[in-house]
Amino acid sequence: MGARKRKRAEQRKEEKKQQYFAVLKGCPTSPRKMRLVADQIRGKEVNKALDILRFSPKNASNDMEKLVLSAIANWQNKNEGVRIEDSHLVVRDVRVDKARTLKRIRPEAMGRAHLIRKRSNHVTLHLEDMNDAKHKAKVSKESQKTEETTNDTQK
Repeated sequence: MGARKRKRAEQRKEEKKQQYFAVLKGCPTSPRKMRLVADQIRGKEVNKALDILRFSPKNASNDMEKLVLSAIANWQNKNEGVRIEDSHLVVRDVRVDKARTLKRIRPEAMGRAHLIRKRSNHVTLHLEDMNDAKHKAKVSKESQKTEETTNDTQK
């Protein structure tokens, strides 16, 4: 592996340490039904999202609730010593992709057979700590200001 690839791989690894996510693969619910639940919690604060999922009548909300709890547990593992009450966790992104489709045959009248598609999906959920995001935004704005001032002084 070349030096450039190695540096990029290390950079990706460091970025991944700052991301809090959970993945659910092969969930036996159609992606269309799961997206309806995902749209309800996207952009919401974690506690509010859990409440929405807990009281939702949809069957897909049970799997999504477990996924949110798993993402919270992943956040806790990466941030030991930080209380979850002090952080402001938000569901940043929920992505629902289709997975494999099981094809089954259902007998019909007059010797015919119809195909039944049993769809499944993959769900990826990302959390974001808004306290960290605000801090990063402040740091990036300050760095941009210092770069502008150094550029102005050089001219």
